[in-house]
Amino acid sequence: MIIKITGDMMLELYSKKDLIKRLEEIRKMGWIPNNRPGNVGGIGNTLEDLLGIKENNLPIPNAAEWELKCHRLNSSALVTLFHMEPSPRAVDFVSKVLLPLYGWKHPSLENIMSFRQTINASSRTDRGFKIVIDRQSRKIVLSFDAKAVDKKHSDWLKAVGQKVGLSEINPQPYWGFDDLFHQAGTKLLNCFYIRADVKREGQKEYYWYKEIMILQTFDLDKFLDGLEKGFIFIDFDARTNHNHGTKFRIRSKNFQNLYKEITII
Repeated sequence: MIIKITGDMMLELYSKKDLIKRLEEIRKMGWIPNNRPGNVGGIGNTLEDLLGIKENNLPIPNAAEWELKCHRLNSSALVTLFHMEPSPRAVDFVSKVLLPLYGWKHPSLENIMSFRQTINASSRTDRGFKIVIDRQSRKIVLSFDAKAVDKKHSDWLKAVGQKVGLSEINPQPYWGFDDLFHQAGTKLLNCFYIRADVKREGQKEYYWYKEIMILQTFDLDKFLDGLEKGFIFIDFDARTNHNHGTKFRIRSKNFQNLYKEITII
């Protein structure tokens, strides 16, 4: 093990073998108090503190090819895989087309329009949106079907009809397979994946880092399967004058299903 000194901080550099050993030691520690109370990322930040690293910068050889992911056991929460705006990007499709033509009044802010949808390929949302996997054209497209809109959104649907009509979106925004593989591969190529049990005692939260996996070689076909089966989502979150970014998200319990090789430690 090598110690690298940066300013007043000591950062440990591990070999891959030593990092596995250290994670096993942390697992044996059992319940560990949240080291960052009040921080929504406390479960990951506490693990980083125990490893002596900062902000997911894994101190191992070829670290650029590895990520450290830490999620809660038995959680159905969605976690963000990566951000990626749809094409054609030159148009800024979300802000220039989806928001003004398909958006609706923000529920709490006056004079603000919103386009917030969490969309998958297995079913349409109550506003008629879904994604379609076009394997022949090698792209994922956003689809709209006015007939699938819930009656509670009838006023909104009427407004959409007046602005743009009730046919399919034209042109349809899309994500090319090659672009997706590049973006996902950059962010998710290989990772150390740790799942922790969580408990609370009074106002304190505790973590037990029980499951350790090494996930290698992100698989585009598995990613597309996840979209089709409905456990990977595309999340739009835009409002007037601000697009929070389009995110690809997954149920945390399915994260390991994206990889060709899974090694349980």
